[in-house]
Amino acid sequence: MTPFPFSAIVGQEEMKRAMILTAIDASIGGVLVFGDRGTGKSTAVRALAALLPPIRAIRHCPVNSAKAADVPDWANLKTRRAHEVPTPVVDLPLGATEDRVTGALDIEKALTKGEKAFQPGLLAKANRGYLYIDEVNLLEDHIVDLLLDVAQSGENVVEREGLSIRHPARFVLVGSGNPEEGELRPQLLDRFGLSVEVTSPKDIDTRVQVIKRRDAFENDNTAFMLRWLAEDAAIRDRILKARKSLAKLKTPDKTLNDVAELCLTLGSDGLRGELTLLKAARAYAAWRDDTALTRAHIRDVAPMALRHRLRRDPLDEAGSGTRVARTVEDVLG
Repeated sequence: MTPFPFSAIVGQEEMKRAMILTAIDASIGGVLVFGDRGTGKSTAVRALAALLPPIRAIRHCPVNSAKAADVPDWANLKTRRAHEVPTPVVDLPLGATEDRVTGALDIEKALTKGEKAFQPGLLAKANRGYLYIDEVNLLEDHIVDLLLDVAQSGENVVEREGLSIRHPARFVLVGSGNPEEGELRPQLLDRFGLSVEVTSPKDIDTRVQVIKRRDAFENDNTAFMLRWLAEDAAIRDRILKARKSLAKLKTPDKTLNDVAELCLTLGSDGLRGELTLLKAARAYAAWRDDTALTRAHIRDVAPMALRHRLRRDPLDEAGSGTRVARTVEDVLG
């Protein structure tokens, strides 16, 4: 069965907006979605996979190279023709071994042909796409360290068993989890561009709407998909249009001052917050088909760009999201 349509997800507007922004500008750095079980986190990621525009890649290239010159030598491809393929969205399951993630010696070829060949891993498949980790806060430490290295360099390096392999590994990292099951290491937390907190809807009408749409998806799938796939297509077209207009978007100096002042007032660590906030705000402006970045764009995306970058204050019972909202109001009005 096809995934539940992205546009049919009820509520969770901030989560959907964050995912759309990373589809417009992958350099934002990914999305972390924390919340209760059953709030649509995994559903949204699966839906995003079906929503994303396709990419052009060399046929059978294990790292989805856009150009023939970028195909790694170890791939040994017989053809260098390009075609359109779905944007890769790859699951990284808990318990995955390092070999499964990075790639390793192809045991079958080694045994049957005596060849030392490379078997690509999940990082190769995710290149130019998305890498999704459910229960990311439960990921083993050595895999976290590996992901941090790759996220920093944009390259996967495998040197073992007589192999010395390098290949590009640039992807949007999407993680989901339940905060009650453990916290995320600060180093990995910092690698997510945007952070979203999702909760179960508290009003009856919204919950009823969730039930109705899920029931229609399961029991009247053809009619349901016919209606909502048209909505998904409209979102896909807006994403493509926003990508093209992003480079033409004007960024006045006064909005850069707003970004810097907001991050400085909040006390966010480092400068990654400013850069991420700027990219997210620009992507949001392009999504809205605006021609220049304004204070309103910054205000709307600041919570998702900054809430996970604040130093913890044990005396602040309101939480980081509320702190960001209050500071945005104070600084930007």
